[in-house]
Amino acid sequence: MVLLGDTEAALATSLKIDDALKGRVQQLASQRRRSPHWVMLEAIQQYVEREEAREAFKQEALASWAAYKETGMHLTGEEVRGWLATWGTDGEDAVPECHE
Repeated sequence: MVLLGDTEAALATSLKIDDALKGRVQQLASQRRRSPHWVMLEAIQQYVEREEAREAFKQEALASWAAYKETGMHLTGEEVRGWLATWGTDGEDAVPECHE
């Protein structure tokens, strides 16, 4: 059984994993003083969160590219690097204005 969270209904499912991976999961669970179920659930949650973040980044990049193609507004790499170099300093600059 995989628990999705304290407030969500549980969803029963099964995974078929080979003996070698099963042994690795059991070994890690023992080392962490957790159950194999906890280790597998944690792995699935981390994977899904990472892939969701990757997809969101990809979609943001595609939207930015579409906006650039439509408007031509942009910053050069040099402008961005110069701005970022001021981060955390007393003279931290505001975000540069985009231009054509």
